[in-house]
Amino acid sequence: MADTETEREEVTAFIKKIGTVREEIGRVIVGQRGVIDGVLTCLLAGSHALLEGVPGLGKTMIVRTLGQVLGLDFSRIQFTPDLMPADIIGTVVLAEGAGGTKALEFRRGPVFSHLVLADEINRATPKTQSALLEAMQEHRVTVGRTTHELEEPYLVLATQNPLEMEGTYPLPEAQLDRFFFKLDVPFPSRDELHAILDRTTTTQRPEARPVVSRQEILDMQALVRRVPVAQHVQDFAIRVLQATHPGNDEATGLVKRYVRTGASPRGVQAMLLAAKISALFDGRFAASIDDVKASAAPALRHRILLSFEGEAEAVKPDTIIGEILERLPASKAS
Repeated sequence: MADTETEREEVTAFIKKIGTVREEIGRVIVGQRGVIDGVLTCLLAGSHALLEGVPGLGKTMIVRTLGQVLGLDFSRIQFTPDLMPADIIGTVVLAEGAGGTKALEFRRGPVFSHLVLADEINRATPKTQSALLEAMQEHRVTVGRTTHELEEPYLVLATQNPLEMEGTYPLPEAQLDRFFFKLDVPFPSRDELHAILDRTTTTQRPEARPVVSRQEILDMQALVRRVPVAQHVQDFAIRVLQATHPGNDEATGLVKRYVRTGASPRGVQAMLLAAKISALFDGRFAASIDDVKASAAPALRHRILLSFEGEAEAVKPDTIIGEILERLPASKAS
């Protein structure tokens, strides 16, 4: 009984903090509730987000505002074709000390921040993009023979423009798989555009302020890991993942026709962790099948590789995932 009461208090405190964060972000960002919740989900899961949308939708502003509200160290990397790996992770230089002595010294790059904005990440070469792989997966950076740990929480938020292909390099599958969610940033409605104009073309200059501490974020991440998941809910998440593979018995017609390779095991890890966070957002201390369904599209859309026919017909991964969720039964006999 005591444990249940403690959990209830922790969930209540969690909801209050998330509500405060949303409210403070809303002072600067108009709308985009789904994107903001998606980014917060990635933060609480201890992973990373890829934001995709046309220019001018506020992707960079969302990331910058998030850093201000969370009170975390923030750095921005503007990805360009001439960017080098050392520009991201840092480099070893020969530094002169007292008395004229010289020694090798590591100068940290912008990747050493709690919150890293990788702006227009697909404009850099694959060699430079790969410099982020170890940081994103292991939360550490190896330079030479020395490994440097990155301080938690650590979150990489990358943006890319889906329309402009000239001068860009598609993200390798291995790097795409490191992103917990791929979030599509929608175009604002008419009312939202009115609010954006009121905030950007008048004397109004709303500023966000820090409302949670680094330790509170770490405590919230720990709470997420303790949310229980029933066996049948976990099994449903696994079957959703398996259904993205054309050779699986539960693969749908769209999967068999248009998918070359289904999602990796990281996809089901993302779905389940996101389901736990979705439950907490809703004030529950147990994840449900509906929570898994809500997390399926952002967790899997960038992990499904289309066949040549799928790319030629411009089939959207969300359409494939939607068919899987519609046709997959909630339970299956062993």
